[in-house]
Amino acid sequence: MTPELARRLTEAGLDPRAVAALVETALAEDGAVDVTSEPVFGPDETAAADFTARADGVVAGLPVAEAVCAALGVATTPRAADGDRVTAGQVLLSATGPTRALLRAERTALNFLTHLSGIATLTRRWTDAIEGTGARVRDTRKTLPGLRALEKYAVRQGGGVNHRMGLHDAALVKDNHIAAAGSVTRAYARIRATYPALHVQVECDTLDQVAEALSAGAGSILLDNMSPATMAEAVRLVAGRAELEASGGLTLAGARDAAVTGVDYLAVGGLTHSAPAFDIGLDFT
Repeated sequence: MTPELARRLTEAGLDPRAVAALVETALAEDGAVDVTSEPVFGPDETAAADFTARADGVVAGLPVAEAVCAALGVATTPRAADGDRVTAGQVLLSATGPTRALLRAERTALNFLTHLSGIATLTRRWTDAIEGTGARVRDTRKTLPGLRALEKYAVRQGGGVNHRMGLHDAALVKDNHIAAAGSVTRAYARIRATYPALHVQVECDTLDQVAEALSAGAGSILLDNMSPATMAEAVRLVAGRAELEASGGLTLAGARDAAVTGVDYLAVGGLTHSAPAFDIGLDFT
């Protein structure tokens, strides 16, 4: 990986060493020998190719695709930037290098690129759907093991915002915590006693729980599986004393109905766990 590429990854909020390790693992899955390409092409043969969008959407993961190519000695030139809205037929990234290496890089680079662009594209659909409401779309921890940083990066490229990155950087008091602790108040108080400055969010299923969470001092409340009418009532009850996040049962078709209730965020696990791959192909030129 070149210093310039490492710099760009760092500026994007990604750890270049983590990306390089992930790329190495992904490339290793293909084994040491390409039994298709190596008999067909000599070690000195070279080729050029373009990564091209085959649909309209939002691109994400170009620096990761570049890292795949760089690991195999393939040079790249970006033709777009992560977060761009792109159209079918648009060239996103050009690559040149040994033909064998280019063919080995193809699928791994596309696996990253189509997955991350799919997340960015879906996120953009949600952010477009609630534009002007004041609410923002937020992701969850429902990510593929090992890919969380990249998937949350793709959410940002689609205009969404990240929730906590893991169990270490923010507390979320969920129904099981409440059931085991005995009450919202008891669970919240125990966390706050241990971590006085930590961001703590409390998941509430009912308006009574919302009131209890407020009384306990919660500054962030997750409204779980509430109807738009109930969410609007929660907004009136809270009256700006805590941030509110709608969660559970949200659909793209109903996104705006949830957003106009006055909540601050819409939590959408599907951004990462159900985004379809964005159609991108590698075409030799």
